[in-house]
Amino acid sequence: MFEGMAKIGETDMPEKMQEHAMRCALDALDLHEISDCKEIACYVKTQFDNRYGPGWQCVAGTSFGSGITHLFGCFIHFCVGPLAIMLFRGAS
Repeated sequence: MFEGMAKIGETDMPEKMQEHAMRCALDALDLHEISDCKEIACYVKTQFDNRYGPGWQCVAGTSFGSGITHLFGCFIHFCVGPLAIMLFRGAS
């Protein structure tokens, strides 16, 4: 339903990782209602933890602010339709 509707706002991720993030979000939207932001965020986080190792954080919603520190190459903020998703790996 949201295929082709992903739009990147900010990122420092490699392109392949960006594509994976958006694919995970689209998969999550196939499995969950768009209003179920917690489940969508948990799905994307789990997919990234499984592929790239633990420590990923994901926020999904229609309105949120943030102030985070992240590892270089491990941040993306994008929208899929009305849903904004921020995915990052925290700095230690």
